[in-house]
Amino acid sequence: MDSRAESRSPAAISSRIAWTGSDGPQPDATTSKPPSRIETRIKWTRRETEDTWVIVGCMMNTLLQKNWPWLVAAGLIVLWLLSTAVKFEPPVTDTRPIGGEEDILKLAERDDVNVLFVLVDTLRADRLGTYGYARDTSPAIDRFFSTGVRFDRHLSQSSWTKSSMASLWTSLYPTRTGVTRYEHVVADEAVMPAERLREAGFRTVGIYRNGWIAPTFGFNQGFDVYTRAPRRKMNPSVRAKNPTISDTGTDEDTVAAGIEFLRVSGHDGRFFLYMHLMDVHEYLYDEESAIFGGTQSDMYDSSIRWTDGTLDVLFAALDEFGLAENTIVVVTADHGEAFRERGIEGHARAVYRETTEVPFLLSFPFRLEPGLVIPTRTEGVDVWPTIFDLLGLDLPDESDGTSRLPEILAAASGEPIPDSETNAFAMLDETWGRPPTMESRLRVAVTDGNWRYLRSPGRGKNGEAMEELFDGENDPAELRNLAEEEPERVERLRAIADANLEARPSWGEAPKREIGELELNQLRALGYAIP
Repeated sequence: MDSRAESRSPAAISSRIAWTGSDGPQPDATTSKPPSRIETRIKWTRRETEDTWVIVGCMMNTLLQKNWPWLVAAGLIVLWLLSTAVKFEPPVTDTRPIGGEEDILKLAERDDVNVLFVLVDTLRADRLGTYGYARDTSPAIDRFFSTGVRFDRHLSQSSWTKSSMASLWTSLYPTRTGVTRYEHVVADEAVMPAERLREAGFRTVGIYRNGWIAPTFGFNQGFDVYTRAPRRKMNPSVRAKNPTISDTGTDEDTVAAGIEFLRVSGHDGRFFLYMHLMDVHEYLYDEESAIFGGTQSDMYDSSIRWTDGTLDVLFAALDEFGLAENTIVVVTADHGEAFRERGIEGHARAVYRETTEVPFLLSFPFRLEPGLVIPTRTEGVDVWPTIFDLLGLDLPDESDGTSRLPEILAAASGEPIPDSETNAFAMLDETWGRPPTMESRLRVAVTDGNWRYLRSPGRGKNGEAMEELFDGENDPAELRNLAEEEPERVERLRAIADANLEARPSWGEAPKREIGELELNQLRALGYAIP
């Protein structure tokens, strides 16, 4: 591994938080006051499994008046490790106890449970190993959530970040948030998770990079701190592949800021920490993670592998700081990405499965062995009702979502999972980035069991709306349109789509704001086609 790739490795990132002294972390090994505690973290791959050793050396303060003794000692520790590595298995780093159904129920009674919420922008579920992908894109995610809960058929409410995130946070469909175009703002009347959690005594911190969820669009509601992470020095191999990335930093910046919060404030009471990651959205990767080829789809996979390595460090930090046994961890996404499966690239253009099927993964303060798989169709509006239910908090008064705690408990007890599947709804206003005077053109999707109905304006033979119906059980790629063969099913699902489109926010229309040219340019830099 060359030096550039090595500097990006999880071991290198971990080393930045490994030096501790009597006065707290030291900035680097050249500090004038050597540390009183030395951790040497070595990570390597053996038998296709990545393992970690953490060596701690403690020395008397009198020896630490000079630099050479602790440097020599650290070197001897490393040499000892390398000479004996073949004899000993590395220690298990997951210190969480094994739990079950009763432990899940007791989460609602505990007063020490935190929530770590990781949103990976643009992440398709079917590109993760835990969802059956053949490529090794996500070893850390797969390993961490192998003792948690995987929702196997999860759907986002839109293929565009702002609209999807508004629905995720409020548990309301896009027509009921009113956030469907670029000038729309989440209304003050909308109740956001951070508001609910802050009222319940949680400290609420959000770290983001995507401009569509900036405070100016109302996404900071309820957060004590809602900020962009400070940018650090860029890895040269990353900068070479994406020269503009220095404008917004990378997910390493976001995760480093999150880890610092965990280190400094993780034990100061309950917290809700939200991190919105963007490197998959930007297909960002380095030489170490560029292992899948040179097509757009390959580079997307490489960026997932890159992000997975960053999350590996975050997961390790929970254990290192003694927070793993009282933190619920969530990983999900706002939308997916298309690679010309049906002639469309990217996202925010359609609501087919490739842009709306996303992961929903849960990990508890204990391990479930084996981990649980929930086959019930779920959607973004279900996420927070489920988390609130786990925490023993009241569910939202107004919600299009459903708590999936009953399914989790049934799976944990070995009982049949209740038949509680509901219709799922997704939509996209094709004119979301156009002037407000332009009439809306709404793409919609209704998922009913294994069937998916889609309607796209102006795509029919004579300029009318095109209707499509796919049987996901017999046509997993959803490429064979059965609309003409199933007219009754189409009529029923069309009625569901129309009913959802007629819904409106209970507080009236969504607020609007003008976006300045500077902000528009920042959004364009993320790849959004805004005129």
